[in-house]
Amino acid sequence: MKTCPDCGELKPLDEFGLLTSAPDGHARYCKPCFRRRSQASYRKRRGIEGRTVRVRVPRVEGQKRCPKCGDYKPLEDFPRNRSTWDGLAAYCKPCHNAKGKETYTRLYGGTREYHLRRRYGIGQIEVDQMLEEQGGKCAICRRPDPEHVDHDHATGKVRGMLCFNCNQALGNVRDQLVVLGKMQDYLMKAGAEPASYIDFRFRRAIVEFAGSTRHTP
Repeated sequence: MKTCPDCGELKPLDEFGLLTSAPDGHARYCKPCFRRRSQASYRKRRGIEGRTVRVRVPRVEGQKRCPKCGDYKPLEDFPRNRSTWDGLAAYCKPCHNAKGKETYTRLYGGTREYHLRRRYGIGQIEVDQMLEEQGGKCAICRRPDPEHVDHDHATGKVRGMLCFNCNQALGNVRDQLVVLGKMQDYLMKAGAEPASYIDFRFRRAIVEFAGSTRHTP
């Protein structure tokens, strides 16, 4: 048994850390008191350096505190992050999104610029140039103001700007010209009016667009 001079309690030796230089082989202070002293010393050193130490906050069962907004929230309000000890991001979803947006704006000028460069290797300037070359219209159906960047999934090559419907159509058939032709043949055989669904000009536009960028064996 040994008495800790800080708390004044008589405690078993295993309540004291090991210290080979001490006569009894144990530290002078018990583990809780030693921990408090160590934390106080750490904060003092950081204060001298002009730095602050984050204060530990109590845990609440089934909840987590966001250090950005300071609120306790349910665990499902935090994005997943497998690199952390609890599998969750430090910030709640609103704060996480706001922080990400601020970072993208500071580094790239905006979230769209970030995603364009990350996914397609181009920026908004290149997108605006493609739109100008296409007359501000979809490269296939010629609807105005297309917003989707079309690219070859095999090579990663950017091919043009498409509206949602045309971009979705190419993705669904995986750029297979034979399938596109059979789709029109099916509609024509079923009695669909060409002007109501896929007319010959639309088919020709698809063939010219896809054929000029990728040949399907």
